[in-house]
Amino acid sequence: MLHGMKNLLLAVFLLLAATCPTTSFAQSADFSLAKTALSSIDPKGYLVSEKFDGVRAQWDGFELKFRSGLVAPAPLSFIRRLPKLGPGISLDGELWLGYSRFEELSGLVRRADADWANVKFLIFEMPGAKGSFAERAKRIETLLAEHNDPNVIAVPQARITDNHTLRKFLAQVEARGGEGLMLHRADALYHSGRSDALLKYKSFDDAEALVFAYSPGKGQFAGMMGALWVRDARGLEFKIGTGFSAVQRSHPPAIGARVTFRFQGYTRTGKPRFARFLRVRNDP
Repeated sequence: MLHGMKNLLLAVFLLLAATCPTTSFAQSADFSLAKTALSSIDPKGYLVSEKFDGVRAQWDGFELKFRSGLVAPAPLSFIRRLPKLGPGISLDGELWLGYSRFEELSGLVRRADADWANVKFLIFEMPGAKGSFAERAKRIETLLAEHNDPNVIAVPQARITDNHTLRKFLAQVEARGGEGLMLHRADALYHSGRSDALLKYKSFDDAEALVFAYSPGKGQFAGMMGALWVRDARGLEFKIGTGFSAVQRSHPPAIGARVTFRFQGYTRTGKPRFARFLRVRNDP
């Protein structure tokens, strides 16, 4: 009886999906966005840093804003920890709680009554500042050293001269639970949007897609969600059927939710190969 009801609910969700509006993939033009680096990339000419899986935010000296443009409901105690800035200058970085704590962080930073005492602001860019990225990174380092707050941190930038050393650095970051690396052209002027000046470097590919339907489960997953039907930014539709816990199969991501998935290259038709669910990407 219970399984029958769950299958009926899934069928209703499938029916609603055809007319349900989905969340836009549009991002604020004020943020720099990364492309994916080739595994064989020569890192000379780049500054390399760890990629932190937090919630992206910018501080302009007056407001802390998410990538959506919404103002973060940060408590006054957190805002007072942020440095004063000159006109037209912002600090861009990740709000971060620690490794494997993204979902906890994502829920916390949405609430006006949340305790931000353990939230760190990891800074890696300075929009509005003149000069090359190397010069901006040095300016960030100097500013935050003078500001001297343990929760507002300049992300360390390193020069790496060959691909072998780059891969060793990636392995060290992944071993401690990190997501990957970021490579930024040291001579690049600030550029909002996506450009070749900023690259992400990982041992696996990942991307985001919007949930528009479910497939009901079979066998051991009878009465639960079997797979998500998703649509990526290119408009391609495909299923994600692995990577879910039993709880997630019983309570799947909502229609219209934005999810992150891992994959290994593309098929001949351009669809992600071996797509595996990672998390709901519900940052503001």
